[in-house]
Amino acid sequence: MSNERILWGAGTSRTIRAHWGLHELGLDFELRPILPRTGETLTPEFTALSARQKIPLLQDNGLVLTESAAIITYLSDAYGQECNRLIPIDPRPRAQCLEWCFFVISELDATSLYVMRRHGDLRHIYGEAPQANAAASDYFQKQMRTVERALEKDSQYILGDRFTAADILLSTCVTWAVRYGVPVTDAVTAYNKRITTRTAYAQALETNAAPVPVGPGCAKGSG
Repeated sequence: MSNERILWGAGTSRTIRAHWGLHELGLDFELRPILPRTGETLTPEFTALSARQKIPLLQDNGLVLTESAAIITYLSDAYGQECNRLIPIDPRPRAQCLEWCFFVISELDATSLYVMRRHGDLRHIYGEAPQANAAASDYFQKQMRTVERALEKDSQYILGDRFTAADILLSTCVTWAVRYGVPVTDAVTAYNKRITTRTAYAQALETNAAPVPVGPGCAKGSG
């Protein structure tokens, strides 16, 4: 088996999750920092890997995976050790972790934040819908009540005293929401500050940074 691990995608709140998981696990990877909506996901090469034409996408020794939560889960199961595993092995804590992951992806990301992205950043494609954006913001704040309740236990992480994939997914959504001007509580702000001081997060920010466009008057790599 070859030792090939390639991560496609950079520059978004979803791609950073895969970067973060790889860095938490200390895994080497080749990066193809393609961006969404630039035509880079529509190439024959990328479409051959995934007809969805979405990033992030992971190639790992012949396996092709999309969906950030699935990528992190696979990496943890395949390469995680007791000191850095992102998804527990034991059935009960594993189920609790996956419940949080599914909740974040469905209720906070897809149902709330991505609605705001569609009718905000991407309004030139999907149209302006201020009522939909306002409703999505309200829905996000209501769904965050379950996060706030979990943090009332003075937990360092969402599942207690251990960092997991749920923290990666939740933190990226909180950061995304704050950027969109959605109010979050002091407890959530403090939680996100703790999470984003991790070394692996700083590494992920660096590798997930959108590449600088190269055009007339620009030289690749120029500062």
